[in-house]
Amino acid sequence: MITIRKAKREQAADIARLIMMAMTDECCLYFCGEGYGLDDFQRMMTCLVEREDSQYSYKNTLVAMEGERVVGISVSYDGGRLHELRQVFINYAKQYIGKDHTGMDDETQAGELYLDSLAVLPSHRRQGIAMQLLKATRERAANMALCCVGLLVDKSNPTGEALYASAGFRYVNDEMWGGHPMKHLVCQT
Repeated sequence: MITIRKAKREQAADIARLIMMAMTDECCLYFCGEGYGLDDFQRMMTCLVEREDSQYSYKNTLVAMEGERVVGISVSYDGGRLHELRQVFINYAKQYIGKDHTGMDDETQAGELYLDSLAVLPSHRRQGIAMQLLKATRERAANMALCCVGLLVDKSNPTGEALYASAGFRYVNDEMWGGHPMKHLVCQT
């Protein structure tokens, strides 16, 4: 049986791996500086998840649990806090992956709960876990008095886009993020 819960700090390594799965290896490497790789990126992400003041914080994460095993994640935060929460990523990126991301484009805005990362282990896909996480994320947005949940989906991910459409998300506009053409989708709470 799958349960959706708030994440705990000690789940940081599992959460970081799932965030990277959502981002894809190609995107993670895009963010790395010369001579840095996925292991460096994973160390940085684990540290970011362990913190309380990061966009990737365990405090911003819902986990899908099968017993004591993390099998899925939804990482979301108030889009109005993007710059404040991203500052830790910028600082850590210089240290862990050798790149300055100070001028990174905004991926969200005030008024929306930004769904940064949604991932389910390959062994647990097509079992409704992503839908459970999306439902819990929409409930989180409503509890925070935010009007909608927003996200970016890679244009080369029609499976992900179909999942979001079936959960009530609609297309808003095109964006570029992480070196990829994306679609901005929103769902009202």
